[in-house]
Amino acid sequence: MTQLARVLPTESRAAGPQQISALWLALLASPIAASANSPVLILPAMADSFGVRTATVTWLVTVFAWAMAIGTPLMATLLRRRGTRLTLAVGSTLIVAGTLLVAVAPWLPLAMAGRAAQAVGGAGLATVAMTLAGTARRMGAITAGFGILGAVGPLVGSLIAEAASWRAALAISLVALLAVPAVIRRSPAVVPAATVPFDGRGAALLVCTASALVLVPRYPAPAVAAAIVMGAVLAAHIRSRPDGFVPAALLRSPAFVASTLLACALATSYFTLLLTIPQLLRERTEWSTAAIGVGQLVALLIGSALSLVLAAAAVRIGRSRVLAVLIAVGALAPLTAVMTPWAPLLLVAATLAVFATTGGQATLAVYATAAAPESQRPTTIGLFNLCYQLGGAFGPAIAALIVLG
Repeated sequence: MTQLARVLPTESRAAGPQQISALWLALLASPIAASANSPVLILPAMADSFGVRTATVTWLVTVFAWAMAIGTPLMATLLRRRGTRLTLAVGSTLIVAGTLLVAVAPWLPLAMAGRAAQAVGGAGLATVAMTLAGTARRMGAITAGFGILGAVGPLVGSLIAEAASWRAALAISLVALLAVPAVIRRSPAVVPAATVPFDGRGAALLVCTASALVLVPRYPAPAVAAAIVMGAVLAAHIRSRPDGFVPAALLRSPAFVASTLLACALATSYFTLLLTIPQLLRERTEWSTAAIGVGQLVALLIGSALSLVLAAAAVRIGRSRVLAVLIAVGALAPLTAVMTPWAPLLLVAATLAVFATTGGQATLAVYATAAAPESQRPTTIGLFNLCYQLGGAFGPAIAALIVLG
C-alpha cells in the first residue's frame, strides 16, 4: 500500500485530495462492496419470490459482477474525458434507476437489468473516489471500507431481508449517494481536454470478450467459441491501434499479465466459496441463517484484517515471497473447503480466501501498474480491476454448478 500513490496520475494527486475528506471518499466507494455481497444469505428467499431454483437466481450475483467488470474501465474513460461531476451524475442516476427497477421487477431478467445498472453506477462512484484519493493513506481508507463492508454485506443483507424484504436488501448501494453532494462541492469543475479520440471499437470488443468469458462456466462450448472469436478480433484491433482502449504495451508486460491473471484466479476462488460455504453449512449443521451470517462475518473480517497486514509489509517481505504466500493461501482455501470433515472449518476456508483475494488486490495492483508509463497507469488500474471483477462473475456461476444446482 505504501507504493500505491505512485500508480495514481499526477493530476489526481494534485487536484482535490486535500479538499475532500477520506471519509467522504470511503462512503462514496464502499457501499458497492456491501451491495455485491448482500444476496449471499438470502438466495433461497429470492428464488422463491421469482419461482425459480436457487442456482438460477445466482444470475443476479453474476450479472452484478459482470457489470462491475465492464463498467469499471468504461466509467474510468468517462472520468478521464468528461470529468468528475458528470461521472458522479451518471453513476448516481444509474444506481437510483437500477434500485427502482429491482424494487418493482416481477421477473428475474428485469431484476438482473436493475442489478447491472446498480453495478455500473457503483463502479463509477468507486472510480471517482479512487482517483481523488491521491495518497496511499487515503487509498487505504477506501480499500479498508471495501473489505469491511464486503464482509458485513451478507449479514446486513440477511437482516434487512428479515426486517423488510430481500428487495430492500439489494438497495444498499443508495447509501453511497449520501457522499455525492460533498464530493461534487469539493471537486474541480474543469472538464479535462481529450488528447486522443475515444476508441469505441476497442471498448466494444473488450466488453464482448469479457461478456463471453463470464458465460464460460454456465455455457462452456458456445461461450468458449465466442470468447475465442471475440478475443481474436480484439487482438487484431489492438495490433492496428496499439494506443487504443487496450494498450498493446500492457499486454507485453509480464508483470501486468501475471498479476491480473493471479488476481482473477484468487477472486474466482473467493466468490465461489462466498456462495458455497453458507449452503454447505446449512446442509452440514443445524445453524440458523443468522448464525451462519455471523460466523461468515467474523471469518471475513479476520481475513480482511490479515490482508491489510500483508499489504503493509509487502515491500519489506519482497515480491517473490508475497506471490508465494498468495498462491499458497489461495490454493489452501478451496482445498480446505473440499476436504475438511468438520463443518466449522469451512469458516477457516472463508478466512483464507478473503485474505488471499483482498491482499492480492492490494499488492498485485501495485505490481501490475509499477512498470506502466504515467499516462497509462489509470488505464492499467481499470483493466486490472476488470480482470479482478471477472473473478467475481466466474465465482457465482461456478458455485451454481458445484453446490447450488
